[in-house]
Amino acid sequence: MLEPIPSLAELHRMGAAQQPAYPDAGEVSRVLAELRRRPPLVFAGECDELREKVADVAAGRSFMLQGGDCAETFDTVTAANIRNKLRVLLSMAVVLTYAAQVPVLKVGRIAGQYAKPRSRDTETRGATTLPAYRGDAVNALEFSPAARQPDPRRLLDVYNYSAATLNLLRAFVTGGYADLRAMHSWNADFVHNSNVETRYEELADEISRALAFMVACGVDNESFRTVDFYSSHEALLLEYEHALTRIDSRTSTPYNTSAHLIWIGERTRQLDGAHIEFLRHVRNPIGLKLGPNVTAEEAGALVDRLDPDHEPGRLTIITRMGASRVREALPPVIEAVENTGRKVAWVCDPMHGNTFEAATGYKTRAFSQVADELNGFFDVHEALGTWPGGVHVELTGDDVTECVGGVGDLAEADLANRYETACDPRLNRNQSLELAFLIADRLTSGRIKRVNPVQEFQAEDF
Repeated sequence: MLEPIPSLAELHRMGAAQQPAYPDAGEVSRVLAELRRRPPLVFAGECDELREKVADVAAGRSFMLQGGDCAETFDTVTAANIRNKLRVLLSMAVVLTYAAQVPVLKVGRIAGQYAKPRSRDTETRGATTLPAYRGDAVNALEFSPAARQPDPRRLLDVYNYSAATLNLLRAFVTGGYADLRAMHSWNADFVHNSNVETRYEELADEISRALAFMVACGVDNESFRTVDFYSSHEALLLEYEHALTRIDSRTSTPYNTSAHLIWIGERTRQLDGAHIEFLRHVRNPIGLKLGPNVTAEEAGALVDRLDPDHEPGRLTIITRMGASRVREALPPVIEAVENTGRKVAWVCDPMHGNTFEAATGYKTRAFSQVADELNGFFDVHEALGTWPGGVHVELTGDDVTECVGGVGDLAEADLANRYETACDPRLNRNQSLELAFLIADRLTSGRIKRVNPVQEFQAEDF
C-alpha cells in the first residue's frame, strides 16, 4: 500500500513551483470542497489498463502516440474541435501501426491541459505589468487587470469542460467514428493531394492494399470500428490535482482521477519538490519530462523516487532536448535509467526544445527542426539498442499557421494568417500527418530493434 498522500499545506511548505497566487484563500477552500464532491473523471481500472499498455511500450511491444493542444481553452471545447483533434491522432496512428507492426497506444493531451508553466510571473506591455497568462485554468488571455487576476472558480470550469470533452471522446471512439478505413481514407487523400515524397505515397498505397486484403478475408469486426483512447495532461496545479485524487475502493490506494496519465514538467521536476512528492503517491502511470540540462545522476534519482518498486508501466520518460542537443544529451540519460534495471517507456517531445521567435514577432517552430530531433531520438536508440517508444506532439486538427515549413512550406510571413494558439505553436493537420509518415519511415527502416508479435506466437496458439 502506498503512503498517505501529503496534504496541500504540506506540499506548499515544500515550495511548490509554478502555482498561481490566489487573492482569496476562502474562495479557494470553497472551490476545492466542491471539486472533492464531484465524481471522478476517469476510473482506477482504466488507469490500470493504461499502465499495462505503457509496460508494453517499454518492452518494445507497442508504440505510444501522445498529442494535442499546447494549452486547451474553454472557447475551443466544441464538437468540431474535439472531433478534428481526434481524427488527426487516429489517422497518424493508422500509419504508425502499419509501419511499426505493433499496436499504437493513443493518448491525448486533452480534457485537462488547461494550465501552463511560464518563464516569468508577469507580462509587461508598454507601461503596464500584469500577471502572466497561465492558462484558462488560472486566468484569461485578455491583457487587463481583471482578466489576469488568478481565479480559483476557473478550476470548476476545468472540471466541467474536461467532463464534456471526455464524454464526447468516449462516444466517438466507440460509436464508429474511429473506423480504421475512414481514418486511412483521410491519410490517402492527404498523400495523393499534397506535395509529399514518393515513398509516403507508396506506404499509403501499401496500407490500402492491406486493408482491402483484410476485408476480402472477412476481417471486418469490432476492432475496425473502435479504439482505446486515453487522456493526459501536465499535473501542474496542485489544488486541482489533489482535489480530484480518490482512494480506490478495490485496493484502498490513491488514484488521480483527473486523467489517465499525468506528467511532471521540466520546470517542476525538482527531486525534493512538491510535484514529485505528490505524484509519487498516486497509482496512475506517470510521465516525466526531461530537458537537455538534466544530468544522468538526476535522471537516476528521479526514477528511483517515482518508481521505487520497479513497476512495469509506471514511468514514461518524455525527453525534450532540442534538435541541436538530442544526440549529445540523450545517451547518458538513457544509459543511467537503463542501469537502474527499469524498463521505462521512452517518448520524444520534439516540440518544446525547438521554439524560437520569428522576425515577425510570432513564437514558432520549424518543422525541419522537429523532424531533426525525432531523427536524433531514433539515432540514439538505434545506437544503444533500446526501443524508441513513442512521440509526444503539440498539434491541432485545424489548418492553422503556427509552425513554419512542412508539406505546405509555410514561411514566417504566413504565420499571421491563422495563428490561433493560446500559448505555444502547434503542428497543423497536414504537418501532423507528414510527421507520422516520417516516423513510419524510421520504424520501417529495419534498424530498429522491436518485438515481432507474429514471432511471439507459440504452436499451440494456432
